[in-house]
Amino acid sequence: MESKDYLKDISEIKDMMTRSSRFISLSGLSGILAGIYALIGAAVAYWLVTTSNQGYLILDGYVFNLVLLDLFLVAFFSVITAIYLSTRKAKKNGEKMWDTSARRLVINFLIPLVAGGLYILIILNQQKYGQTGALMLIFYGIALINASKYSIGDIRYLGLIEIALGLICALLPGYGFWLWVVGFGLMHIIYGTIMYFKYERQ
Repeated sequence: MESKDYLKDISEIKDMMTRSSRFISLSGLSGILAGIYALIGAAVAYWLVTTSNQGYLILDGYVFNLVLLDLFLVAFFSVITAIYLSTRKAKKNGEKMWDTSARRLVINFLIPLVAGGLYILIILNQQKYGQTGALMLIFYGIALINASKYSIGDIRYLGLIEIALGLICALLPGYGFWLWVVGFGLMHIIYGTIMYFKYERQ
């Protein structure tokens, strides 16, 4: 009996240590919705480009600015949704939303993401935009892997897939748009669904 209690205490201590070092309130549903937002944004961008007079993007063009706004809105709604659903999940589980592990998660996620975003803006300013889609996927994948140490470890696998898609995109730049759709749209929906059924559905 004492041996069972001892093992139970060890298990509880290990669980407490994991919770204190990792932010586990990320919502799988937010991943699904982020993927849906990405698909909607991709559809809008595709329509904007294909119905324009040129049929392609130019950096100083009106359509390009609309596509940038489209991407910003996708990112904005994805972040807002993730914050809202993760906060709701944390409250439901009696956990703090903005603790040390959450701060570490955000910082480690943003470092490669911001660096990648700035690099993409630099090469866009130099009118080198052929690898933009590949770079977005690769840096996003690196950001996910970097942040996975402070959250659910399964995020690492999504990051690896994003990097792989980015490398394929670099090899096949003509398919960059569709690989972006797969990476930011379909993969988020698949990942979010798996996370929801694995960790959240009761």
